[in-house]
Amino acid sequence: MIRFFVTPEELSGEAIQLTGENARHAKVLRLKQGEEVLLCDGMGEECLCKVENPEDLTLRLVERRPSSSEAAVRVSVYMAFPKADKLEHVIQKATELGAAEIVAFPAERCVSRPDEKSLKKKLERWQKIAASAAEQSGRGVIPQVLVLDSYQSALQRAALADKALLFYEHEDTVTLHNALDSGAWKTVSLLTGPEGGLEEREVQKALDAGLTVCTLGKRILRCETAPLCALSAVMYAAGEY
Repeated sequence: MIRFFVTPEELSGEAIQLTGENARHAKVLRLKQGEEVLLCDGMGEECLCKVENPEDLTLRLVERRPSSSEAAVRVSVYMAFPKADKLEHVIQKATELGAAEIVAFPAERCVSRPDEKSLKKKLERWQKIAASAAEQSGRGVIPQVLVLDSYQSALQRAALADKALLFYEHEDTVTLHNALDSGAWKTVSLLTGPEGGLEEREVQKALDAGLTVCTLGKRILRCETAPLCALSAVMYAAGEY
């Protein structure tokens, strides 16, 4: 079924008119009278609607309901700034896999360090990528893309989750399976480093902040592969697959 994201205000009445980018998209799709579409507020509520007038794109609300496509576990992906457009790839795929938010932060070995001027435009682009991926994959929520100004801020924020995990290529004892088996969890933070990995002192800071340091196996994963691997494993463990 065709899905559009709209604002909560647009869903407040019984009659809804598509505007802006949604209207342009609907014109391309050539919606027909009586055709059913889903409107989502991006925060977990969706409305089943029928097209009343294909010309002015007026829809009639049929049913309000919670989105059925969101994961029972809330997973936050924390990724140190990577080079090139790797973060864009992670945002798109993490959204498809069910992440609740994607958080970028600086680490000691980061080559890419966006300045304040370029960051505003990048954030707008990253959020659009998340919105597009959410629409394509049938999400009811658009993940937030956030940027933190320090590694310490990332640790402090990640530590608030029921299960806060950092992945380190030199850890050889605690596996992700072990970490997820210990205790109940509904919120999970997954923190990964940049190209070249994290410094030992950064790993120690994570331990001091209360994060569990894990391995993702015997192979070294690229910085854009590690968060998606961990996210997929958590969703599997949560019963989402």
